[in-house]
Amino acid sequence: MPGNKVSKQKPCNHCKSRPASASPDTSTIHYENFWLYRHCSSLQQSDRQAQKAGQLFSGLLAMNVVFLGCAFISSMIFNHVTITLADVWILLSILKVLCLCWITYYLLGTSRQPHAVLHRDPHAGPIWIRGSVLLFGSFSVLLNVFQIGYSSILIHCKSRVEIVFPSIEILFICTQAFLLWHHSKDCIQVQHNFTRCGLMLTIATNLLLWLLAVANDSIHMEVESQLREVEQRFEGKAPFSHPCLCNETNLCTCPNTTNCKIFQKGYILLYPFNTEYCLICCSMLYVMWKNVGRRISHHHAPQIKPKFKLQGVVFGPLLGTTAVVTGICVFMMYQIQATGSVPNHQVFVMYYSYYIVILPLMSVGAVIGTIIHALEKKELDTLKNPARSLDVILLTGAALGQIGMSYFSIVAIVATDARGVLNSLILSHAVLLIFQNITQNVFIIDGLHRQPYISPDKREEMKEEQNHEAYDQRRVSMLELGQEIRKVSRSYMHSYSHLNWKRRALREISFFLVLCNIILWIMPTFGAHPVFENGQEKSFYGYSTWFAIVNFGLPLSVFYRMHSVGGLLEVYITA
Repeated sequence: MPGNKVSKQKPCNHCKSRPASASPDTSTIHYENFWLYRHCSSLQQSDRQAQKAGQLFSGLLAMNVVFLGCAFISSMIFNHVTITLADVWILLSILKVLCLCWITYYLLGTSRQPHAVLHRDPHAGPIWIRGSVLLFGSFSVLLNVFQIGYSSILIHCKSRVEIVFPSIEILFICTQAFLLWHHSKDCIQVQHNFTRCGLMLTIATNLLLWLLAVANDSIHMEVESQLREVEQRFEGKAPFSHPCLCNETNLCTCPNTTNCKIFQKGYILLYPFNTEYCLICCSMLYVMWKNVGRRISHHHAPQIKPKFKLQGVVFGPLLGTTAVVTGICVFMMYQIQATGSVPNHQVFVMYYSYYIVILPLMSVGAVIGTIIHALEKKELDTLKNPARSLDVILLTGAALGQIGMSYFSIVAIVATDARGVLNSLILSHAVLLIFQNITQNVFIIDGLHRQPYISPDKREEMKEEQNHEAYDQRRVSMLELGQEIRKVSRSYMHSYSHLNWKRRALREISFFLVLCNIILWIMPTFGAHPVFENGQEKSFYGYSTWFAIVNFGLPLSVFYRMHSVGGLLEVYITA
């Protein structure tokens, strides 16, 4: 318009929205006069503040739900007359129904909105984590089927809640597994606060399910251990049968029928899988919560996606398979002899001897792998990665359970000046376990922060492509092209001779540690608890104190072994 005067005001440094093609003499829109243009940096800051506020509110919601559930579970343990297991189940059922409503709304509503999922986190939900969710989820569903069958047989003395609760649990497990399989990588861009609250509510529910499972298993161990001591004092009494539920009474026992025994034994066998399923789901849901509203640049996405291959590894699988087979034999012998009315002293010697052999091998492998990482001098991956940050926190935190138990064992053995083969093995086992946890954590965390390795073949192919592009652009002669190819070949031979042995060693070590951690997860998960059954630490600290220490550290140590497998697989693939 002729009456308008072009302003000479300097534009905001943080704003890039003004079109570069618009010249001052032809533009009729004065962007610098708009409040939105002048205060775009304030809007960005307000957006970050809103994101922090949403995270804080959803975190407070989860904290209150967890505290409420902990109060119910603690009351059930210490005052089971007023608060019963059925009351806890009713509370958890309400929470699971709310979670099911949110998951259904997310699957059918939020995720299908326009521009809802513009970005997907390439590091979140790797295939082995999602596969473990399906595996443990399937076993958890089968566990609840056995519980329904067991409660149906004893319906005359059990509440109907004990049938309704596992039915809701099955639906919850299946729906949650579907969500994590298909949407664990989502960076949702709509309905931020509602999505954060739904994710945190689901995380809190899984934590309470894990806490209830640990409390139930703790009561099983306590009752079984106490009755075993009674059997040792009064010989001739009938052996104790492991209960299926913690609030069982003598008036409601499993009849001597095949179906009831199958349901009871199946429940006991599959019980550990449910605890692992809850923790894995919590970790994946937390990554989804961190990714709400996150925007990922294209240059942050990995250009190369390594795949799992068994090529080039021989000694790692061979040594790891030997450790697994030997561990299974030791575990079976331990279960046969140590679960009797009078545990055999030699079975504890055998069990600790196996650990004393395998732990130094694992520690040496982790130290060698860390040294190889240092020799490579590769650039570290410093990009924002919520999944990796969570892995580091979980590895460090879960290792504290086993390390804490080991220090308590060291103090008990040294303070009592106990002598003998068994006490020496317990002391050595505790010291080696601390060293192995530390060295393995350093190896895994260092490997997770390394850039993915590009094989020499792939590097040569990329260089040849660059050479061909340069040839087309510069139109060099055939002689110059031949010189470039020879230079690339020399570079390839140099890389192969100097880096191939490091890559091979890292893959061998990672695979060996994967198999070792699997067997060290199997043994305590399915009932091998010598730290509680050998009697050394229990006699020093007292029954109640040592029992509390074990039931704090043992679930963490079991989770540490399982989570280490995922981290080691990541190191193996990037190598």
